[in-house]
Amino acid sequence: MAYETPIQQETLEFFHALETPMGFRAELIDGEVVVSPPPAAVHEHVVALISKQMGKFPAVEMLAAANAGLVLPGEAGAAPSHVIPDLTIVPEALNLLLDEGTWTPPDGVEMVVEVTSSRPERDRTIKRLTYARAGIPLYLLVDRDDRRVTLFSKPRDGDYEGLSVPFGEAIPLPAPFGFDLDTKRFA
Repeated sequence: MAYETPIQQETLEFFHALETPMGFRAELIDGEVVVSPPPAAVHEHVVALISKQMGKFPAVEMLAAANAGLVLPGEAGAAPSHVIPDLTIVPEALNLLLDEGTWTPPDGVEMVVEVTSSRPERDRTIKRLTYARAGIPLYLLVDRDDRRVTLFSKPRDGDYEGLSVPFGEAIPLPAPFGFDLDTKRFA
């Protein structure tokens, strides 16, 4: 596929040819290639706690996929973003995760989850705006530095509305989830 500028095309080709060490992940976010090391155990603990709750409560059966690659609209003038949320939550009935490709469009994704690690600003701002631009209905951010959980919802005009609670308080997840996410063990 050709893009508007040679720089966009070169960036995308470089990104797709990039080989990362085992356990590392590469993302292309608004024209910037980001390579992240494997997450800390506490990061994965929080991801596992969220995944476990997703399987227990939703009225609609959901799948919580760790490290599913999504291709999303890029910022104006940038190649499409290729992001890997910590969790991608999709309705099981839609079979969205059966594609053999590495990067899938966000159509049907109900929620993405990020747990902050060494560069929290990327999750707080850049990824939030990228997910909103793609129209993903819900973005759950677990901010380990601020010890807060924020649910971003109702994407409009390239951003979300947000509801934030400190660790230890439950945060309500709207339909199709319809339950309060327990954050007591996120500390």
